[in-house]
Amino acid sequence: MQSLLRFTLDLFEAIEPVALVKPVIDDIKKRADKPVNKTKSKPASPVPEVPSTDPMRGQVDITSDRVQFRHPQASRELRLGQAVVAYQFKRSQRRTIGFSVGPEGLAVSAPRWVSLKEIDLALATKGPWILRKLLEMRERHIQLAQQVIEWRDGASLPFLGQSVRLQLDPTHGFGASGAQLGRTDPQLQPGAEASDPAAPQILRLSLPHSASAEQIRDVVQAWLMRQARRVFQERLDHFAPLLGVQWNKLTLSNAGKRWGSARVDGSIRLNWRLIHMRLSVIDYVVVHELSHLRVMDHSPLFWDTVRSVVPDYAALREQLKNEPTPHWR
Repeated sequence: MQSLLRFTLDLFEAIEPVALVKPVIDDIKKRADKPVNKTKSKPASPVPEVPSTDPMRGQVDITSDRVQFRHPQASRELRLGQAVVAYQFKRSQRRTIGFSVGPEGLAVSAPRWVSLKEIDLALATKGPWILRKLLEMRERHIQLAQQVIEWRDGASLPFLGQSVRLQLDPTHGFGASGAQLGRTDPQLQPGAEASDPAAPQILRLSLPHSASAEQIRDVVQAWLMRQARRVFQERLDHFAPLLGVQWNKLTLSNAGKRWGSARVDGSIRLNWRLIHMRLSVIDYVVVHELSHLRVMDHSPLFWDTVRSVVPDYAALREQLKNEPTPHWR
C-alpha cells in the first residue's frame, strides 16, 4: 500500500526548474566547444568517427543554447539552470538518495518515502558536481573514440605508455614473431638503429603493403600479447619476494573491464591490454593481485599490504581508472 501511495504521489508531483550557478554551464559549453586535439591531422589519417556503440553518442546536445544530458533509460527530467538532465530513476530500499554518473549518464535511486520534490532539491544541491561529472564522462568517451586504432601503415598505438608507429616492412621476416620493435632516424641507413632514446619507436611488421587491416591487427596483437606475458612475468618475479608470496601460474585475460584477478592457489590473471599503459601502472596492478595472495579481500589490511610496496598506489589506481586505452575493432 505504501509503494502504491508513493507511486501515485510521484505521478502528481510537478517537476520544477531548479536554478544553477551560471558559470558552471558557461564552463561546460566553453570546454565542450574546445577542440580535444589541436594537432593538424593529415588527410590520410583522419580523426575516426565516434563508434555507434559508444554509449554517450547522441546522449549529449550542446548545439543549442541549452546543454542536454540524457540517460538512455531516463524516466525523469530536471532543468538545472541552462542544462537539462534526463536521468534514470529508481525507488529502492536504501535509506538515502544516491547519485551515480556513468558512461550512460546520471542514475538516481531514492527511498520510497522520499518525495520527488525532495529528490529534485537534492539534485540541485549536487548540480555543479553532477554537471562536471557528466562533462568529464563525455570528454572521456571522446578520447576513447579518438583512441580507435587504424590498422594501416603509419598508424600509432601506445606501448608501455609510449607511442609506437606501425611500419609495414615486407623485406624482413623478423623470425616467427613477424614483428620487431626498434628506433629509427631519418638520417640513418635502412636497417640501422638510432642511439637516441628519444627517437620514435617503430614496430616493423613483416607484411606486404597490400596487407589488410585484419592481417595487421592480428600480427600486432600477437606481438603485444607476447610482450605482455614477458613484462608481467618479470614484474611478478620482482614483486612476489617483496610481498613474501609465490605465484604459480600466469594467464592473459581479454576482459572488457577487469584488469586482473588472483586465486588462493597462486594463479594470477592479468589483462594483456595493460601493456598499453606505463610500467608504473602495470606494477600497481601486479602488486594488487599479488597482495591478494596474502589478503583475499579489500580490507584495510589489504591496502596496507599494497602500500608497503607501492606507496603511491592511490594515484596509480586513479590513473588506471581514468586513462583511456585504445579501442580495438
